[in-house]
Amino acid sequence: MVPFKNRVDTVISTLSGVTMSIYLLIAVSLSLLAIISFYDVALQMAALVHAGDMTQGVLQVLHALLLTIIIVEILETVTAYFRTSRVQVTPILIAGITAMVRRVLTFGVEHLDPIDIGMTLAAILVLTVATIYIGRQERADYY
Repeated sequence: MVPFKNRVDTVISTLSGVTMSIYLLIAVSLSLLAIISFYDVALQMAALVHAGDMTQGVLQVLHALLLTIIIVEILETVTAYFRTSRVQVTPILIAGITAMVRRVLTFGVEHLDPIDIGMTLAAILVLTVATIYIGRQERADYY
């Protein structure tokens, strides 16, 4: 019976190591993406100086900046897993809110049906309420 338990423990330990390795690769990839995305923000801000249409240029900078924030929030989820060995949901919800805000910024640029606008605003509301509720739960579990 003991040798079987040792084999099971070895398999579990190996799988845990594989999981941590995958999370580490994801963290490295997200870090590189965040740096590249932030570089893109800097390039777009520099191009904004020479832009003919200032509104469109500012909108592009905001989109790039919000994309960087989304990447950083997802990276925060991975780093929180390293710290706590638990997946934190709050950064994922914040990334969802940020993605919805990016969508709201395009409302003036592209034609959308009123139902699309309503659904986007409803998604922001639901994600905000979930962030508040789950954030309280996570803080209560942490302390």
